[in-house]
Amino acid sequence: MDKVSGQKRAAAHLYPPIDPFDQRMIDVGDRHRIYVEQCGNPKGIPVVVLHGGPGGGCSPAMRRYFDPDLYRIVLFDQRGCGRSRPHASVENNTTWHLVDDIERIRRELGIERWIVFGGSWGATLALVYAQEHPERAAALALRGVFLMTPPELDWFYGGGAGRFFPELWEKFSGLVPEDERDNLIAAYHRRLFCGDVMTETRYARAWASWENALASIHNEGMGGESPADYARAFARLENHYFTHGGFLGEKRILDRVDRLEKVPGVIVQGRYDMICPPYSAYRLSEAWPKSRLKMIGRAGHALSEPGISAELVRVMDNFAARRERLEV
Repeated sequence: MDKVSGQKRAAAHLYPPIDPFDQRMIDVGDRHRIYVEQCGNPKGIPVVVLHGGPGGGCSPAMRRYFDPDLYRIVLFDQRGCGRSRPHASVENNTTWHLVDDIERIRRELGIERWIVFGGSWGATLALVYAQEHPERAAALALRGVFLMTPPELDWFYGGGAGRFFPELWEKFSGLVPEDERDNLIAAYHRRLFCGDVMTETRYARAWASWENALASIHNEGMGGESPADYARAFARLENHYFTHGGFLGEKRILDRVDRLEKVPGVIVQGRYDMICPPYSAYRLSEAWPKSRLKMIGRAGHALSEPGISAELVRVMDNFAARRERLEV
């Protein structure tokens, strides 16, 4: 099955496209303004959607995993990306700023508790947010778990995934001198923040292309060339966060799983995820008693994988069916 037919199958599992009933820019301080939208039923079950990256931005397709008659769907572009401003800025942009932004949005919208939905980096942020504010997280729906650990970063930027895609790895790593390839995150960092927009864009597109190529098991070859503005924000923000280990310090996710003892969750993981291998999802599920792990065969990392899309819709339908138990 080719990539196009795979996307069509994924779309078949989703709810119909919808438009927001509310769009706004929220000034969160630190010279940042973030884009926020609401879709679905204004009186429905609140759910906040955390996009990946960091730097990926939200998209209209992300609205479609929730029954619009039952859910009040909140999406936002995290600092520095999408429609948030300033674009591609890493100043005052850390995991803890984003956690504070989520709380700012919740308070401004008058929401007491909500379901938190996120994949990849969005799963990382969902876990950190829920550990900081467990009383606000009614449940977690996670996809493609990423725990922001050195082994995970080394897998993707140190050659692990490259052993499965040697020709693509050569294109990605070959853009920097051989004596810098022992730390590609640092090598790309020097070029993504060199001050020359042309150079930054060139390396940003290579960074984004490497990730896009490995996102789906239906991809063939490099992941296509992203628009310059998108690629630059995506690559700079990802690299910024990865350079600093997600700014987690001693607050490592697995060390604080006990803070989720009252928070239920479902983890949806592609068996052949080359970006966030299943081991992290398995470790998380073993450490978190109130979670359930659903491994999807013949699926990679992307939200659009048919099996992953179908399971996430099923998860959200099931959450809606037991709304009273979730107290939302």
